[in-house]
Amino acid sequence: MQRLRDLALEVLNEYQLLSEEFGSYQKTSGLACVVGCGACCNNPQIEASVLEMLPLALHLFDVGQADNYLHQMHDSGGFACHLFKRHSLDGLKGVCTVYEWRPGICRMFGVAGYRTKTDLPTLSVCSTIKASKPNKYADALITMSTSTPPMLTHGRQRIAKIDYSMGEKLMPINQALVAALEKVLTQAAYGALDDGNVAA
Repeated sequence: MQRLRDLALEVLNEYQLLSEEFGSYQKTSGLACVVGCGACCNNPQIEASVLEMLPLALHLFDVGQADNYLHQMHDSGGFACHLFKRHSLDGLKGVCTVYEWRPGICRMFGVAGYRTKTDLPTLSVCSTIKASKPNKYADALITMSTSTPPMLTHGRQRIAKIDYSMGEKLMPINQALVAALEKVLTQAAYGALDDGNVAA
């Protein structure tokens, strides 16, 4: 279990850097996420790695909620990210219930750079931000040649290199959390057997 905790700490340290990097660009460009928007959280196909979900899985284990979350997720329909609390029937408004522990993709999503097939940098901006701030979006595209945004793939690679066995493969976010919870609970059970204690 200590190995998982060490990895989670490295991931959290990288999250802090990514939040600063992507947040700074979004603030400078004026293209930050719309407050209260849940459009991307309402999409269960947003992908994350098991490694990205590891800090949250360990936190849930530490507060005695890992089993409960796992059972809820197996029983739910999976129409949105399980961690999202809707504030509207259509799911376009809401909040993240674990914002402090959100995975890397949620820290980079919304506004990020990527490279086209011809290897030119361009800007990925979610449709909600584009629609609400069209002039800021146009300005950001114009300044791309002098102010390249932080790249989504670089952020992904920085997280993945912490542990490629858990960080390289991407899957729908709910599946990634289930896999991370199962890994933590399995490690806890084996650790308990090894030292004669009962897992908390």
